[in-house]
Amino acid sequence: MDSTMNRSTPQLADEARVLVIYTGGTIGMLVGQQGLTTEPSFLTETLRSQTRFHDPLENSLFSHSGSVQGYRQWSSNSGRSSPQTGVSTGAYYSSQLPTLLVRSSRPIGHTSLSPGQDLNSVPRLTSIKIADNVRQTYTICSWDPLLDSSNVEMNDWIRIATEIELNYSFDAFVILHGTDTMAYSSSAMSFLLEDLGKTVILTGAQIPLSQLRNDATDNLMGALTIAGHYIIPEVCLYFNHMLYRGNRVSKMSSYDLNAFDSPNFPPLVKVGIEIMVNWNNVIRQTTLRRFRAHKEMQSHVATLRLFPGITAETVSAFFNPSTKGVILETFGAGNAPQRHFTMLERIRGDMTPECALAKLSYLLSKPEFSTSEVRKLMGVPLRGELTRLSLVPPPSQLSVERNLESLNGVLSHFSRLSNQSSAHNPGPQIVISNLDEATQDAAASWSWTAAEAGSAEAALYPLLLHLAVARNDIESIEFCLSKNTRDADSDFSTADVSGLIAARQGHIDVVNLLNKMGSTLSVVDNIFAALAVANASKIGDQRLLDLWISAGYISLAT
Repeated sequence: MDSTMNRSTPQLADEARVLVIYTGGTIGMLVGQQGLTTEPSFLTETLRSQTRFHDPLENSLFSHSGSVQGYRQWSSNSGRSSPQTGVSTGAYYSSQLPTLLVRSSRPIGHTSLSPGQDLNSVPRLTSIKIADNVRQTYTICSWDPLLDSSNVEMNDWIRIATEIELNYSFDAFVILHGTDTMAYSSSAMSFLLEDLGKTVILTGAQIPLSQLRNDATDNLMGALTIAGHYIIPEVCLYFNHMLYRGNRVSKMSSYDLNAFDSPNFPPLVKVGIEIMVNWNNVIRQTTLRRFRAHKEMQSHVATLRLFPGITAETVSAFFNPSTKGVILETFGAGNAPQRHFTMLERIRGDMTPECALAKLSYLLSKPEFSTSEVRKLMGVPLRGELTRLSLVPPPSQLSVERNLESLNGVLSHFSRLSNQSSAHNPGPQIVISNLDEATQDAAASWSWTAAEAGSAEAALYPLLLHLAVARNDIESIEFCLSKNTRDADSDFSTADVSGLIAARQGHIDVVNLLNKMGSTLSVVDNIFAALAVANASKIGDQRLLDLWISAGYISLAT
């Protein structure tokens, strides 16, 4: 490789570098004699000719249209001369263009660049500054041959994961992919990219960039904008102004531009007049494990969709000895014909069929997992593919770090109260996960989202308050009450119930503290209190009488 091709442009402080892995698909196709077909270098040449995608000198109208002054400046000087278009393939790879260093597991495009661990200088493209004055540069690693997505196989998923691992020095990654199997690929990538700390977005198009009316421009621009300006460390799928979690989507239409949907999970980003990021649902990595790409998938898996009248022979064909695992698409909430599936172990959840198959293939490829561990892990959210059950309201707009910090505060009080237990009364045991540490590491189980951490925290407060009241622990009670455990939608609050507990235990200081916070006895509690007051009067226990009156007892006598 000559010296001119080795000159890679250094990264600037306000510059985001994105690697675009172009696997194929409709987005870069042209109309041929037999329909849509791929053409080498067409996508890259087209993007370079459009100043919205490539404006290295910042002299295009796009770079000056943010204000009237900018437009007037562009209009009145030589700014009208945008970067030249129609450059030949040979000129595109000339030494006049700045480059970015890229590693590839196979040759890149038609450049005869070396595969493997060697660095390859690939021409870079520079987009305009879109947000926060951050300039975005990107380069396209184009596969040869380009694939129709219906021909994508598990080895191609591993290849994409490998390309990302080899080029993990980039800030983010955009994968251009055909739409037919994009949901399978995005699901598989979410598992193969273990402990991911950078944004990975799959996108494509229903109408190619070569057509005047298309959805390719918006999909690619949206994916590049999000990848270059937001750290969303997940595998995502961007289509029709929505960024979805990659393992939550299914393709719903081959004709509509709104081709994908996430039926059981809201979008992570909505792109409209404003770009709205749902940070509460973005997974954040809080472990110290380093990123790695898993490079195996178990291909001996299948999906069997049940239907009325399915025969035993059909079922048996799916369970031959060479099949390592089968995903059953059952009826309703998990029902199946009992004569064929009497021993069926149901794993209830809201995974898409694409995700379930990819997850099963991923788990079965790990020899450290036994069959029982694979079954257990299929029902455990590893990459946000399953929804954790939650009976509490959503948390406030806090980061996952803040929510985890607050959650740790709750657990520290639980731990302190538990340490007061005796050998005969061991106290409560807090179990965060039923998976051992080795299993979690092997599965690269991700951390919670801010929403999940906040929900867990809110669910623990009432339990901690009841325990603290029973133990007469003023410090922990004040901690809980400072977090506002009162539920305005309930007939009585957590503090009210705790007041009853405190009175029954004879903890006068706790009763007085809860009264200051507005604790009262409910009608039902007052009936119980009347019995306690009657007994106290009978034995002449004035202290107990004062305690129940302090707790809010109202005489039932008329």
